[in-house]
Amino acid sequence: MKKIYLIAACIFSILISSCDSDDSAKEQARFAVPTLKSLAEIRGTVSVNSARQTNSDGKIYVAENYLFYIAKEQGVHVFNNANPSAPINIAFINIEGVHDISVKGNYLFADNFVDLLVFDISNIQNITLVRTVQNSIGFSPVFPDDAEFYDYTVTPVGDEIITGFAIEMRDRPEAQEIILAEDALASFNGANGIVGTGGSYARFQIRNNALYTIDSYKLNVFNITNPITTFFDKEVYMTQWFGGGEFETLFIQKNILFVGSTTGMYTVDATDEFNPYFVSGFSHATACDPVVVYEDTAYITVRGGSSCGAIEDQINVIDVTDISNPTLLSTYLIGEPYGLGIKNGTLYVGCGNNGLKVFNAANSASLTLENTYEGNVKDIIPLDSHLIVIGENKITQYSYGPNFTLNLLSQINL
Repeated sequence: MKKIYLIAACIFSILISSCDSDDSAKEQARFAVPTLKSLAEIRGTVSVNSARQTNSDGKIYVAENYLFYIAKEQGVHVFNNANPSAPINIAFINIEGVHDISVKGNYLFADNFVDLLVFDISNIQNITLVRTVQNSIGFSPVFPDDAEFYDYTVTPVGDEIITGFAIEMRDRPEAQEIILAEDALASFNGANGIVGTGGSYARFQIRNNALYTIDSYKLNVFNITNPITTFFDKEVYMTQWFGGGEFETLFIQKNILFVGSTTGMYTVDATDEFNPYFVSGFSHATACDPVVVYEDTAYITVRGGSSCGAIEDQINVIDVTDISNPTLLSTYLIGEPYGLGIKNGTLYVGCGNNGLKVFNAANSASLTLENTYEGNVKDIIPLDSHLIVIGENKITQYSYGPNFTLNLLSQINL
């Protein structure tokens, strides 16, 4: 009996070992799988609907008495904000590929993945699409940071484009059968009227009759002299100026465009609105950074970590008195800085889960933290009348108080 028991145990051990060997041969890996959609389908879904709620992160744009919440790759929520204490959700513009907008007079300009759309908003209760400039904007979906491999077998056909990526767990492939995620990513990225105000994450800006939009590596110029016949004027490739940094934000002051990129801040002279040209740059280590400018001073939030790079989180204060030679005035270390805004010597910085930071910026070379307001804050628009703050599925409006204080006016839960 004892011998039989030992033999059975040995057989059992062999079977277990074999199973373990099979399991190790099926190690799992994270694949980025492209999501494909046809342009006909994307264009066919554009519509204007009644007001609705959203659970999508986004950014804000303000034009006269209206507040526009841009829900990324969903649409634009329109609020009547004539009374900031009681904003009213009045309409939703369904745009599947929207990432940014700009408004001039009675017209709203929005991207739809690769198209530029023009809407007549003269009657806010009857918004209408009046122009589509097809295939005029470059679009690069965000590649997932945690992907190990890229599924190169999924490719667009016909009028399809890649609109994003899904992560799928699959068996880890043999070395000769794969494309590493970083290799795939490297090849993949390649009318008169009042103009509204966007936050520090804006990628659209208007000067006179030119609309500027940025892609990852170039500036697009559209002629909007007659919005109904808006047309693509030119594209300006700027990698030869900027050294390869990916463009993230666009800010305008008078005739100068300030481009925030992953490698620094760059200035473009748009005095001749249809022929902008590079002037200068201020470089830093790779990081995520929007920029805002007030008079002769630029403020940049530089956030490291994950895909943003390894630089320490900070605010850079830049003297742009001589636009051809931006000079660093000071650096303020701060945790998790995102968007920012400057108004009348006060700098407002959204610091994610660390809340809203209010600085005395009267002395640009020495920022002084005066107040902190709790909450998740990603971007800010400081208007003359009040402050608008965007957080995680929330828009908060404040009136300005004495001594760098803010008073709550309203809160929109999205």
